[in-house]
Amino acid sequence: MSKNGIVKLIRPDLVNITGYTASKSPEEVAATARFPINGIIKLDANENPYGCSPKVLEALSKYDSFNIYPDAGQRELRKLLEGYAGVGAEHIVASSGSDQMIGLIMQLFVSPGDEVINFPPTFDIFRFAVTLCNGKVVDVPRDENYDVDIAAAKKAITKKTKLIVLANPNNPTGNPTPQPDILELLDTGVPVLADEAYVEFCGETVTPLVKEYKNLMVLRTFSKWAGLASFRIGYGIFPPEIADYLMNIKMPYSVSAASTIAVRESLKDRDFLMDRVKKIVAERDRLYEELKKIEWLKPFPSKANFIFCHVLNGTARQIYEGLMDRSIIIRYADNHVMKDFIRIGAGKPEHTDIVIKAIREIEAERA
Repeated sequence: MSKNGIVKLIRPDLVNITGYTASKSPEEVAATARFPINGIIKLDANENPYGCSPKVLEALSKYDSFNIYPDAGQRELRKLLEGYAGVGAEHIVASSGSDQMIGLIMQLFVSPGDEVINFPPTFDIFRFAVTLCNGKVVDVPRDENYDVDIAAAKKAITKKTKLIVLANPNNPTGNPTPQPDILELLDTGVPVLADEAYVEFCGETVTPLVKEYKNLMVLRTFSKWAGLASFRIGYGIFPPEIADYLMNIKMPYSVSAASTIAVRESLKDRDFLMDRVKKIVAERDRLYEELKKIEWLKPFPSKANFIFCHVLNGTARQIYEGLMDRSIIIRYADNHVMKDFIRIGAGKPEHTDIVIKAIREIEAERA
């Protein structure tokens, strides 16, 4: 075999795959932009600016069994989540982040050529996970307000449709899908995956419906509300028979002992963490009101922990680069799905002040 011959053995459907564009780490930004890490305001990945509960750090410092593999059956973890999610442990499977769970669900349902209905602009991991399974993403674009077109979704269903995927509230637009619309999707009989990564900021969930609808699956995470993004703790709420299948196909030790400890201590400190969530929600709303005062931006109301904006004058890239020059990282896109948009995570009050001041400076520079 020639030096490059191994490339010929790659699955043909993956040769030209476009991966998921992840947020940049502070270390990467500091290295390329020459910013000191402690001077960066990172608002591009919807992370919790307050961090995790102090109880997590204390418990981890006292744990002395990191040399032992974690429980592959997730017994303690599923029991802990049972109390928080309000469903029996038989409905719950945890994973190394919701991204991993999305991949497992696609592996369980999607064979080559099968179709998955998607509502762009939305969380791009859906597209990525379907593509890895050699499935077909059927995009049903959202309307001008970024609401799901239910009639178009139902019309898109074929004999090959295996899943409908729905971020709720949606990322990057921040708007929730009303429960009557979700019920209408469920009534089609097609499995519906509702990703509720931002449910703690929104306060609305379809989790209780899992017991009633055998085609509903719900995803949650500890990355956002509990400040545990680096621990990678996601979980899903499923009909018990689907949970059993997922437990069978997942990698054995998919959630670390450290992550289980972090969940346990976070749930013990739930009131403290939810008080922080309230602060983030208040800052999200203030950020929205401040952005509304800038004539060349069009912010959209959000039920998540970020604000989505259209740039009406100039380009999203110009705003992104102008903020980067000031050590502020946000998310932007300029493509056929989203033309000139920015997404700004809700931070602490001082972060909002700095961001708005920086955008005003950029405005003055362009005048």
